[in-house]
Amino acid sequence: MYKYIFFDLDGTLTKSEFGIMAAAVRALNHFGIEIPSEEILKKFIGPPLYVSFHDFYGLSEEDSQEAIKIYREYYVKEGVYQAPLYNGIKEMLKVLKASGCTLMITTSKPEAMAVTVSKNDEIFDFFDGIIGPALDEHDPNKAILIRRALKSLDFINDSDQTADKNILSQCLVIGDRFYDIRAAREVGMDSIGVLYGYGNEDELKEAGATYIVKEVSDIPGVILH
Repeated sequence: MYKYIFFDLDGTLTKSEFGIMAAAVRALNHFGIEIPSEEILKKFIGPPLYVSFHDFYGLSEEDSQEAIKIYREYYVKEGVYQAPLYNGIKEMLKVLKASGCTLMITTSKPEAMAVTVSKNDEIFDFFDGIIGPALDEHDPNKAILIRRALKSLDFINDSDQTADKNILSQCLVIGDRFYDIRAAREVGMDSIGVLYGYGNEDELKEAGATYIVKEVSDIPGVILH
């Protein structure tokens, strides 16, 4: 049985496209960038904002920072509250907590915003910790965030920044994109790729997901087997 579960937030616990895409449109409009299709806008879900604006749209360092500022002006006021839970999330979390699992959120969304989302969706109390980047971090690799979560649980050896293999064998990352799965492999954890989020089966398989599930209700069966 896996005991320590590290959940992604956007696309795994919450259907976050509504607030994220609305905020992205405002930032792209500011720079006169043609608004792409909804499917392309969904690429903002998952990676850090700096990566989306700088790498995907080729904005300069200065313009990327301005775009992030405009994005957050909307997102903090409105978008952060436009991220409903997927059906069955609360029930799934209740099952895992009742079975003695330690639950964490590890997300590329700024930590303060992730806390706001989890409280608004009434799932904050299920989690033993929420780990995300600071507002001024540009490109926090997901593996870095998972290691921070491990450190918060006192599982990281400060001398070489590694965790005991026996502990890692009890840990599981759950996410909808290849960022989550690659990070799990980098840290040495198993992973579940979920198909109800914003990724697809091919990218999850290619990234090396240990398990792939179709529905929220499938998750406890993998974890508690």
